[in-house]
Amino acid sequence: MSKLTYAEALREAMAEEMERDKSVFIMGEDVGVFGGCFGVTGDLVERFGEDRVRDTPITETAIVGSAVGAAMTGSRPIAEIMFAGFLGVPMDEIFNQAAKMCYMTGGQAKVPMVLRAPNGAGIGAAAQHSERTEAWFVHVPGLKVVYPSTPADAKGLLKSAVRDDNPVIFFEHKILYNHKGEVPDDKDFTIPLGKADVKREGKDLTVVATGILVTYALEAAEKLAEEGIEIEVIDPRTLVPFDKETVLDSVEKTGKLIIASEETKRGSFTSEVSAVVAEEGLFLLEQPIKRICAPDAPVPFSSALEKVYIPGPEKIISAVKEMV
Repeated sequence: MSKLTYAEALREAMAEEMERDKSVFIMGEDVGVFGGCFGVTGDLVERFGEDRVRDTPITETAIVGSAVGAAMTGSRPIAEIMFAGFLGVPMDEIFNQAAKMCYMTGGQAKVPMVLRAPNGAGIGAAAQHSERTEAWFVHVPGLKVVYPSTPADAKGLLKSAVRDDNPVIFFEHKILYNHKGEVPDDKDFTIPLGKADVKREGKDLTVVATGILVTYALEAAEKLAEEGIEIEVIDPRTLVPFDKETVLDSVEKTGKLIIASEETKRGSFTSEVSAVVAEEGLFLLEQPIKRICAPDAPVPFSSALEKVYIPGPEKIISAVKEMV
């Protein structure tokens, strides 16, 4: 085991997959000499050369369109979109081409590509560079959607995403890049897509959280434990496919559910989880589900307003105490 940051774990995953499979290459704005907008690709251009770590022009449409074409013709591209909010630009290439090509060709064409997308608020990047767009892609048949919250999960899930024969949207919360954790050194270490992780066991209430909210939920759990309240924290890790069984098993045990995400509330992934539990586990619940999300408004630039805007541990603690 090595102690790596989230960013280092992602870099190690890409390097290992590039060593394992010569068809894997990286492309995106500033991923080469600059090492990525957030330093994730680092020195990979020095290790693998400019043919396999390709700087691109500032055009998300061309990045994704080229990745789709490369994937259909035998490569496994890892394309970085500098900010998740920019995924709106190449939406046609994502949901009309990447997501549908396998279905439209009766399985003759595969699109094994990964779109890495830094998302989330908390760094003062304001409305256009702090978007949380997970729900857009959860809605699209043909896409897999991944959102790791720890360095180990980041490495294991990215390696699985690269090896998958389907297009994968891979979200990375910007605040998590410098978070450190134990990461397996094994080059064969992978985490299967579609398997949630119970980050902390508890008996009083279930919290399903995504991205940075997993960290906040665990912080809340520590404080609540001091008062004798034990919450179970579940990280779906992959939003599509979604491991509903792990969530339903937990709700059967606790009878109470909070779903926490940094997304705006309306139409968010929390809505989907809530609907699944209501449809398939309604009578497991002792009281209505609570959702903790950001307000239905753009992310403010003001640091004071942004701090209030982001749902943190305190909001989780308050919601838990209302329910237990």
